[in-house]
Amino acid sequence: WARADIESVMRDCKCSACKGARLKPEPLAVTVGGKNIYEFTAMSISEELEFIENLKLTEKEQMIGNLIVREIKERLTFLNSVGLDYLSLSRDSGTLSGGEAQRIRLATQIGLYILDEPSIGLHQRDNEKLLGTLRHLQQLGNTLIVVEHDEDTMRAADFLVDIGPGAGVHGGELIAAGTPEEVMACERSITGQYLSGKRSIPVPTHRRKGNGKKITVFGAQENNLKNIDVEFPLGKFIAVTGVSGSGKSSLVNEILYKNLANRLNHAKKHTGKFSSMKGLDALDKVINIDQSPIGRTPRSNPATYTGVFNDIRDLFATTTEAKKKGYKANRFSFNVKGGRCEACQGDGIVKIEMHFLADVYVPCEVCGGKRYNRETLDVKFKGKSIYDVLEMTVDEALEFFDTHTKITRKLEALSNVGLGYI
Repeated sequence: WARADIESVMRDCKCSACKGARLKPEPLAVTVGGKNIYEFTAMSISEELEFIENLKLTEKEQMIGNLIVREIKERLTFLNSVGLDYLSLSRDSGTLSGGEAQRIRLATQIGLYILDEPSIGLHQRDNEKLLGTLRHLQQLGNTLIVVEHDEDTMRAADFLVDIGPGAGVHGGELIAAGTPEEVMACERSITGQYLSGKRSIPVPTHRRKGNGKKITVFGAQENNLKNIDVEFPLGKFIAVTGVSGSGKSSLVNEILYKNLANRLNHAKKHTGKFSSMKGLDALDKVINIDQSPIGRTPRSNPATYTGVFNDIRDLFATTTEAKKKGYKANRFSFNVKGGRCEACQGDGIVKIEMHFLADVYVPCEVCGGKRYNRETLDVKFKGKSIYDVLEMTVDEALEFFDTHTKITRKLEALSNVGLGYI
């Protein structure tokens, strides 16, 4: 009570050391566009917007700061649009009026939400709940952009943007934009044709007979499974379906796959609860394909993962130039010292740690993002360096290596599953 009594006759005054800037001289010595952080926040929002608009950055500074500048600009623009252009960002929140505080709070709540395929893993029954949640977010004043293949989501959208017509070099065009009905009316839109029913995936008239053998799981009771017995006929394409959380993954991934991996692949996985399994003698191995990242390291790519890069490196090592210089196949690996660029250690990019935002990656200034040193890039096969080959799409590489069966066989596998554009 004594402090409160005394404070009633006291007044605030600026700190004599920092003059109200709140920071030490060291951080205040850092400037952007000739202003330190205190000088910038002391400006009015309209002045700050003008400053950001006219800010000149070098090419490298733009790569590092582009995301931050855009974020600052968006937030300042919103504050400006709700009539707070006269405020400064350093204004003490205790001095704001009720209306000003409400509008600032609004600026932190309303924005743009981007969702990439939110319906993945959802049963169709749960789509309605998801769409209801998204609609509620929009009704609060937000904008939602959803990247999606799901029919229900596309039909529920207020505005549909169709990109295509194909993948990779065959895509990248704006095919149609408008209401779902307008997209359906566009003859060039493959999406619209499927939505309107002009195109469809036919239901097979004949089902595969299989090989007559089966695997049977008895007494499955992992997680939600209620002590069930399930038969899986072999030599067929089997779909396991059901609403989200019904036990599909528990049955297939935790019980069936893990037990088969232990018995056939000599793995040591902890399996889910079940009584017994019959019919394993009909199989010699099990392969699990999931959505975990490919390869053992972050440097893995389709070339290294499929093993085709080993063949390509062997081919480069047989060139006259490589033999003359005594280069072996490992010279053309970006994971090994010798042929790679040591400034970026074969990454082609350099990480800039942002601390408060996601890290930014910029091309290596020494190799220009090519991963290899100049001597390695001087070795050419049919006029192309190892970097040029890695930049090719699968379809381009198929044509380039047309006489090398060992390479094209692996590339054809990628092309056949629709990844020719990678």
